[in-house]
Amino acid sequence: MTTVDPRGSAPRGSTRTAGLISSPVWGIVPFALYVLLFLGLPTAIALGTGFVDGEGAFTLDNLAALGDPFVVSGFTTSIVLSAVTALIGAVLGALVCYALIGTRPEGPLRSGIDAVSGVLAQFGGVMLAFAFVATIGIQGFITVLLRDQFGIDIFADGVWLYEAPGLVLPYIYFQVPLMIIIFMPALEALKPQWAEASATLGGTTATFWWRIGFPVLAPSFLGSLLLLFANAFSSYATAAALTSQGQSIVPLQIRAALTSETLLGRENLAGALALGMIVVMAVVMTLYALLQRRASRWQR
Repeated sequence: MTTVDPRGSAPRGSTRTAGLISSPVWGIVPFALYVLLFLGLPTAIALGTGFVDGEGAFTLDNLAALGDPFVVSGFTTSIVLSAVTALIGAVLGALVCYALIGTRPEGPLRSGIDAVSGVLAQFGGVMLAFAFVATIGIQGFITVLLRDQFGIDIFADGVWLYEAPGLVLPYIYFQVPLMIIIFMPALEALKPQWAEASATLGGTTATFWWRIGFPVLAPSFLGSLLLLFANAFSSYATAAALTSQGQSIVPLQIRAALTSETLLGRENLAGALALGMIVVMAVVMTLYALLQRRASRWQR
């Protein structure tokens, strides 16, 4: 039986039901399901298959394959490629953010660059690979123009575009706009009062950036650098469509292991490779969380 509040409000039973339905917890249910299906389930599968053999028995043989020179080379190439493109993308993106900090946030220049960055940060995969092949491929527009008009052969020492080093340019293409998106809020969080206080005490612009700006922005910059590293480390489609040596980085080694159970003579090697990637990503995201906690102190 529903009781009535003596103050004349709605029945207690209906109030509790309405409060339960409007609880903020229900708002995260779709996101929780998304994380469970596309992050939790693949992680569980990687953990499960990485420790079992073809017959389902527990084994460490798959993990032992992570020490194979071929696999170590794949992880090394992936880490170096991700680190180089993340560093270049972070520096270039930070410079663009610095150039934009003096413009009006609602102005056409800032709005246009924000819109373009949002599009280019997601422009990858086969489309991006085709764009680079058509532009600087063996018969690409720029390649032919430089060779026929200026006598410059960019592939004189080998067709580097279709190998692991050739992934640097396509990765930077989407790393720079991603850096602009994630680093601009940190740069905007610098309070004008800090610069005014520095100038009042006799500090120069260089003094402000050396003693205030850079130390405050360092956690945000390093955190953004880690996000760019994670973004490059997990990229697959662009590399799969562009590189001729399809096993040069770990995501492509996983593809090879899934399509060929004889790779290195071990079944379920793909699960072990995925487990190795999960470990690397877990370390990166843990460091990112620590840096974000420190950066948040200055953004309140």
